[in-house]
Amino acid sequence: MPGTVRHGGPHGARPPGRSGRPRTAEDLSVPRPHPDAAPERPRLHLVPVRQKDAKTFVAAWHRHHRPPAGAVFSVGAADDDGVLHAVAMVGRPVARLYDDGLTLEVTRTASDGTANANSLLYGAAWRAAKALGYTRLITYTQAGESGASLRGAGWRVLAQRPPRRGWDCPSRPRPSRGVDQVARTLWEAAR
Repeated sequence: MPGTVRHGGPHGARPPGRSGRPRTAEDLSVPRPHPDAAPERPRLHLVPVRQKDAKTFVAAWHRHHRPPAGAVFSVGAADDDGVLHAVAMVGRPVARLYDDGLTLEVTRTASDGTANANSLLYGAAWRAAKALGYTRLITYTQAGESGASLRGAGWRVLAQRPPRRGWDCPSRPRPSRGVDQVARTLWEAAR
């Protein structure tokens, strides 16, 4: 299914349809291909995405995380019809030790499954971070995720992180978000 948000230019996505749900390709009257035809890959290009719209897209499409609290910038991948197929949100590193003023973290990417959309966004995020004066961009993948999009964008594995027990402790109880006990891989793009 194509992306849920139609890009409306520099001011973000168009508002939801009358039903209150995000717009889809069906709302745009996009003709369906013949069932025997090879699937056509949309030609993607980069678009600016407002943080609010990126969070809406992440909430709708991300498999296991909620949208992050904030971001330094967000970027999207849209087709020639303006349908948004993927977003990347880039912010300050979550880990305090990496928050040195020269490092950013891709805190979320979300895609509707369109081929090569995440690789396009990881490459664009790194170019944008460099243009803003940052010298390093990091992100994590969970066990079971191949990292093909990151390798395709020229990123490298920096470290393997073992599963963590979570953030809950007696002095500060916190609910599990369902992603504890999962090994992670730390990736890096750097000068």
